Amino acid sequence: MLVALGAGLGLGFTVGAQPGPMSLFLVRSTLRGSLRTGLAIGAGIAVIDVLYAGIAAAGLAPVLGTVVVRVVLGVLGSAVLLALGLRTLWSAFRVRAGGEWDDEVRTPRRAFVTSLGATATNPLTIALWTGGFAAAGAAAHVHSGPPAVALLFGIGLGSLAWFTILSSAVSVSRRWLRPPVLRGVDVCAGLALTGFGALLAYRTITD
Repeated sequence: MLVALGAGLGLGFTVGAQPGPMSLFLVRSTLRGSLRTGLAIGAGIAVIDVLYAGIAAAGLAPVLGTVVVRVVLGVLGSAVLLALGLRTLWSAFRVRAGGEWDDEVRTPRRAFVTSLGATATNPLTIALWTGGFAAAGAAAHVHSGPPAVALLFGIGLGSLAWFTILSSAVSVSRRWLRPPVLRGVDVCAGLALTGFGALLAYRTITD
């Protein structure tokens, strides 16, 4: 079980550390909000990571790969990313940095719920965990039972650990960033999130 737990910790941390739209959303929201906002978003991501890894562990990964599921998640995921991106761009034109928070991250609870929805509808998350869990399970000789639970627990801890580190680092750097810099971050993050959403929509339609 210790081997499975260690494999899960490493996998959760490694996958979490990969750059992506949710990491970008966390950084931007922590800069505009607070450390608690970033931790809430990270917790939401970790929960979905464990959920999809659990689906893979139960042997249901092929269901997530069906055309209907991929199209539905692709449409929902692109809509969520486009909405987050456009709202982030809008916030860049607000007069006072931090004067208003977006509705989806106004409180840690809302940030957590937004993170759950955005991560769950991200096809990249599904692809990473349906494949990543199988690889980790094979490496740790995990098939079912307590070792599989330990592997899932480790994935959750590893993912949460990375996003806690990231949120803390961003929160510390926030005190040295002036309003023009924060607005620049909003513009860059908004463009990137919108780009991710547009790309996902295009791939959903063409694939």
